[in-house]
Amino acid sequence: MPEFKAPLRDLRFVLHEVFEAPALWARLPALADSIDADTADAILEEAAKVTEHLIAPLNRSGDEEGAQWHEGRVSTPSGFKQAYATYIKGGWVGLSGNAEFGGMGMPKMLAVQFEEMLYGANSSFALYSALSAGACLALDAHASDTLKNLYLPPMYEGRWAGSMCLTEAHAGTDLGLIRTRAEPEADGSYKITGSKIFITGGDQDLTENIVHLVLAKLPNAPAGPKGISLFVVPKVLVNADGSLGTANAVSCGSIEHKMGIKASATCVMNFDGASGWLIGEENKGLAAMFTMMNYERLSIGIQGIGCAEASYQSAVAYARERLQSRAPTGAVAADKPADPIIVHPDVRRMLLGMKAMTEGGRAFASYVGQQLDLAKFSADAGERDSAQVLVALLTPVAKAFFTDSGLESCINGQQVFGGHGYIREWGQEQLVRDVRIAQIYEGTNGIQALDLLGRKVLADKGHALRQFTGEIRRFAAQPDAPYAPQLLDVVQRLEDISDWLHDRAASNRNEVGAASVEYLHLFGYVAYAWLWSRMAQVARQKRSEDEDFYDAKIATADFYFQRLLPRTLSLEQSIRAGSDSLYGLRAEQF
Repeated sequence: MPEFKAPLRDLRFVLHEVFEAPALWARLPALADSIDADTADAILEEAAKVTEHLIAPLNRSGDEEGAQWHEGRVSTPSGFKQAYATYIKGGWVGLSGNAEFGGMGMPKMLAVQFEEMLYGANSSFALYSALSAGACLALDAHASDTLKNLYLPPMYEGRWAGSMCLTEAHAGTDLGLIRTRAEPEADGSYKITGSKIFITGGDQDLTENIVHLVLAKLPNAPAGPKGISLFVVPKVLVNADGSLGTANAVSCGSIEHKMGIKASATCVMNFDGASGWLIGEENKGLAAMFTMMNYERLSIGIQGIGCAEASYQSAVAYARERLQSRAPTGAVAADKPADPIIVHPDVRRMLLGMKAMTEGGRAFASYVGQQLDLAKFSADAGERDSAQVLVALLTPVAKAFFTDSGLESCINGQQVFGGHGYIREWGQEQLVRDVRIAQIYEGTNGIQALDLLGRKVLADKGHALRQFTGEIRRFAAQPDAPYAPQLLDVVQRLEDISDWLHDRAASNRNEVGAASVEYLHLFGYVAYAWLWSRMAQVARQKRSEDEDFYDAKIATADFYFQRLLPRTLSLEQSIRAGSDSLYGLRAEQF
């Protein structure tokens, strides 16, 4: 099975050369004294060592052994516990966490690049700390000072983990249907009773405590999502001095047997009058939980990029070595019985598609990370507000487009191997299985598409969209902007179809759902076009410094604009076809 290698050269290219992150950090007071280019490079290099040598070697064995449940307790696969102990010594769980409570306080731009390495090395392992980091973010944003001081330090340290308990057997996307209840106690705590399913890391043997963030309803709460509150419910009760007390009334009833991410424990969690404490205001829990959910949505999007990168690496290595047939133009390796398959047009089509989409996603993830840093750290209120608008607009795109293209890339990587891609030893079939879940959890990609089109574009009459496309138009107006005519053409296509949908939806609400997935993909291809233009601009300017690297960037950008961006034409036609054909069958005719 090929070894995973962190794509450090490309990560640095995006961070330092495309986005000039160190210059941004220098003007943000909260970051200026803690992070610079050298520090960022040192962190990325150490992250590469951790992911390549500590975590990646457990990927296949973890998949084969899986997480195990026995009499209410979950054990992770062999090696996970020891690796996790080493992992948390580096402070990785709290990389971008609040330094006031023991986090490292690093920028999100750096954190998203680390997360890509982590998911590329071992998606199952990555999920345990990803849920902890998201839970910390929600606690830091919404919990009382008492709860923050009690829970955040050991969670950032990695001694305690976090989980997100939303879904119930009858309530998935529609959280307003949840039945878990919270009864107030005289001491200010609450008794939490109910059952949650699909809880990632709901139980495990890696940490001494697990801090569950649980959605529940108070007595006489309003119906639907307006009546949901959020509670912190620890697996082990915590004393006032931060020491661990007795076990809480929380148990793991079982774990799921899944298609992929088998080393990640997906649990049924039972709360039988467990002690919990309110986070934020009563009946405002869904808004508080969305702080964590939006973090996880970006993180899960990055899972798509990480898996695609791992698949690409092994597919390229295989294509360079596998000998089959001769090149269409004649023998390339005349001294061998056949040419390596990398000479064949269809293999190159698949590899270039993987490369273009993965590197485009990497740039987009870093851009969203940049906006998160501006929204959090900028001293300018207008800049903070503008960045927050972009974060809200782009998060569903990142989650869905990264993971849809991530599955496509992993399938292409498997296809490069031919029959060997279906065989376990090469690792491609595991990547296909592992990445598949990313389109489903943390809000299915269809829901992300509805959120983007219905809430983020149409509901505000396209103002956020115009903010984003305005930035693209300003870039395209530069004299040396590569592919400017094509870029402006697809931006206009995106704006026109958005306006068309706004008018159509006014008289037929089915149009939003009918168009949303194609619209999100159209949006994603336009965003990647802008980022590939930016990357090509830098590559052209710096070509003499590293011809091999920058020429590859320019050639991949050419491929993206010539072979992938035209997909926007068919997406536009699908959208303009409207919703009527979706309703041509009665339910019983399916």
